This record gives sequence, structure tokens and C-alpha cells, in this order.
Amino acid sequence: MKIYQQTLQLKERRRGFHLITSEITLALPQISDLAVGVCQVFIQHTSASLTINENADPTVRQDLEMYFNKTVRENDPDYRHDDEGPDDMPAHLKAALLGSSVTIPIRNGRLALGIWQGIYLCEHRNNAEPRNLVVTAWGTEDQSIG
Repeated sequence: MKIYQQTLQLKERRRGFHLITSEITLALPQISDLAVGVCQVFIQHTSASLTINENADPTVRQDLEMYFNKTVRENDPDYRHDDEGPDDMPAHLKAALLGSSVTIPIRNGRLALGIWQGIYLCEHRNNAEPRNLVVTAWGTEDQSIG
């Protein structure tokens, strides 16, 4: 069993859903050493999240942003936590709905994502900052297991 871990700082991005699959694989090239394994990606923030969804048509990312903005609105008078502006509590709620990590199987040295799947950084803040990820992969080099 081999275990690899790398921290990755993503540059700041505008609010929205952003494909980051290639940044993850570049940050942890040791994935290619694993015949069978698991990769977990964890975001160290409470106002951004991670998810897996379609990687081909950018309108999917636009529609996800539209949906979450309609579902979790800004300026709700019932929000008590608004220290950093009207997008503060909505960003936390969106992150809670989507989650702070994704787990992907590794097969033959590659992330075993479906043909139309990619890993997204979901940036929920209007004035985003760089985001930190911890990428951990573990598995075996033994081909007979897979």
C-alpha cells in the first residue's frame, strides 16, 4: 500500500463552478503509480465546496450557479451571520449542501471518472481568495488486484 498527499493552492477565481481536474492530477502525479486506489480531495474552507459533474458543456456550470443562487438567496433578513457581506451566509449554506470533499477511484494510474465527469471548485464568494486543497491518494501498484 502506498499513500501520497499534497497540498494545492488554487488561484482565486470568480464566483461560480470551475473545473479543476487537471490541476489536481498535476499536483499529485504519483496517482500514475497506482494500479488500484482511491483519491480524496478536501477543501480547507467553509465558503467554497467541491463536487463532480459534467466536464464538457460549460452551460452546466452556468446552470448550477443559477440554481444555487435562486435556491440560497443573498440578503435574507433572517440570516444572522453576515460579517463579510450579503454573500457570507449563503456561501456557507451552499458549501454545506455540496460538501467539502470528493472521493474518486483510481484505476490503472488514472482517476476513474466517467467520460463526462470532472471535479469542480464551487466558489460561492463574490470576492474570492485563493483556495487550499489537500489531495490524498492511496492504493497499490499491484495490477492483479484491479
